Parts: sequence; C-alpha cells; structure tokens
Amino acid sequence: MIGMYTKKPAISEAVIERAHQGKCTKEDALLLLNGNPFELFELANELRANAVGDIVSYVVNRNIYITNKCIGNCGFCAYRTDTGYILSVEEILKKTEDAREAGAVEVCIQGGYTPETDMEFYLEIIESIKSSFPDICIHALSPMEVNYAARISGMSVEEAMRKLKKSGLDSLTGTSAEILSDRVRKIICPGKINTQQWIDTVTAAHRAGISTNSTIMYGHVETLEERLDHVFTLRKIQQETGGFSELIPMSFLPYNNPVGEKMLASGKFSSTGLEDLQMIAISRVILHTHINNIQATWVKLGKKLAQFALQCGANDLGGTLMEDQISTASGGNYGEYVSPAEFEWMIKGAGRIPMQRDTLYRKAEPRFPDREGSLPNCRRAGIGSRE
Repeated sequence: MIGMYTKKPAISEAVIERAHQGKCTKEDALLLLNGNPFELFELANELRANAVGDIVSYVVNRNIYITNKCIGNCGFCAYRTDTGYILSVEEILKKTEDAREAGAVEVCIQGGYTPETDMEFYLEIIESIKSSFPDICIHALSPMEVNYAARISGMSVEEAMRKLKKSGLDSLTGTSAEILSDRVRKIICPGKINTQQWIDTVTAAHRAGISTNSTIMYGHVETLEERLDHVFTLRKIQQETGGFSELIPMSFLPYNNPVGEKMLASGKFSSTGLEDLQMIAISRVILHTHINNIQATWVKLGKKLAQFALQCGANDLGGTLMEDQISTASGGNYGEYVSPAEFEWMIKGAGRIPMQRDTLYRKAEPRFPDREGSLPNCRRAGIGSRE
C-alpha cells in the first residue's frame, strides 16, 4: 500500500493537533497513511500513552464453539459445514468448568447461523453458565447470530437484547462486521445482515446495557477508503452510545476459502505486515478519546508482530483462547493458545506493564488451579470506554 523507503513530508501540526483532540478527519487519515509510516507509528504510540499509559492487558479465556453448522454463504469462511455438530448445554458447561479450572475469567461463546440454534437455546446456555459459574464473564454471540435467532424465535432484536442481558450476558462480540460497506458485503458475505442492520443490532445491545467489542476484517476486496469509513462508523456509534470496549483489527486469512482462492490466483496475498501495523496505528489515531483499547491479535499477526504493534498504538494482546478453530481453518498457523506467562514475557519485553483483565477491561487478579480466589462479577460492571 505505502512505500516506506521514499522520503515523505512530515505530518503537519494541524493534523497532529486534530488527532490529539480526537477529531481526525478522513482526509487526515489518508495523509497519514500515505506519509512516513514511522511518523504515523510514533503519533499512534503517543496517543496510546496519553489514553491508557504503559499498561498492556490480556485476558485468560477460552473460546467455546457451539456449532460448526451454518447456512450462510460467506466467501471468506473455511469453518462452516452443512452437517456438523451442535454442543449440548452439558457439553458447554463442561468446557466452561475446564476453562475456569485453568484460570480463565472469560468464556467466548461462538454460535452459528442455523435454525437449530434459536434464541431460547442461547438464553439457556447463558443462564446455565451464569448459574453454575457466576464469576465467569460471558462474552458471546455476534450481531448476526442475535439478529437471526431473534427473527426465527419471533421476537424483535430489542427484546432479544433485553432477554440476553437479564439472562446474564456480559458482552456481545463485535464480529460479523467484516467491512461495513454494502458493496463489499455483497461480494464476501451476501447472506449476512447489511451494514445498517449490523449498526442497529449493536446499538440495540448498547441501549440494553450490553457492552460489545468492535472488529474490522480487512485485506480482501475492500478499498482503503472503505477501511477508513468502517472505523469512522465505529467512532460515530461510540459517540452516540459509549458501548464499545475495544477495536480488534483482523487481517484476512486467504487460505481454504473462495474469496482467498481468487486473491491467491491473482497474485494477491492479503495484507502485508506493514499494512497490519498501519491499520492498528490509524485506528488509534481515529478513535483517540473515543475507544481506548486497540487489540493486536496474536492469532492473526503472530506473536512477534503483535508485540511490535504495542509500539504502534495497540495496548492489548487479546486472550489465551485455548481454542481457535476458525483462524486455523483459514490457514492461521500461529497456534491456538498462549499462556499467561508468555503474554507477560512479551509485554515486559516491549517495555510495558502487563495486566490481566476481564472482558470489560477491569483488572483481574490471576487465578490458578491450585489457588482459591474469586473474580469480580461482570454483571456489576458498566459499559463503554468513552472518556
């Protein structure tokens, strides 16, 4: 995208000032991306320090995949199947118990787009986990899954969110966003909810008191302007609701899926490492004073690039995961688990201060299988990170 060895003009003071005020414009963002990348990284790193200081967080968690069945037709997915499994509530509780015994403070429940998983099933899962493990944060489902399950269960999205909140859902995932451009969505995920439906579902969650994270999956068929429009859309939502806890930029993995196969055949290999760092940095600049937490996800970037991203605006490394079936199905080769000890080593090696957190970015005291201890109950937390 950007040549890093050509001498570029310095960032203007006006652009820097708007960035510090949280008023970066699209024109500013384009100038920064076409300028010297190291000046962009320096600006993003300064804004990171102003917003969150030198603490770098991570969460001890486990992904639990309810099902691999999906009737969707997303061209970037290598995980779905028409004939697969659906976990029972008992199986989900066993995985949750295993996660808690391993020190987890969060379970991330990922569902599917299938008539067999309706809203009643999701509510039963959440109520069962919260009843059995009240100190575990439940970060679950996507806007797409909630939207679909509400529809087949004969209820509005707003009613579904109220029920999820009452049942004990602590945080909704911000996935199924991909790129918030209907042009792009018609190409890569024509069966999913459109841009406005995603926005409406997320804002309904925020109004119900449910925090969400936010994501962007880039590096496929979108333009640079569409990437930026996506981040500015998130900023606008945050200004209205304050319900986003973080942004997770995720580079597209082009293997074992139709969209990726076309890209590889044309000689394109998703985003470069430099683009990944620029995406994190420009997200920090655009979202400064709005969304405090920018994650460098080791599953997509690898551990070393994720560590370097801490110098480019990121302040979180994500979760230990224990499982990541979706990324590995799409060709991800960075593993499915990072231990807390390795996270601590990575963070200290970057000159930062490590902190275990919970889903809502509150400090969580480390829990180990051989030590008794309780964690804060996520249901007592407020939502959002807007200053």
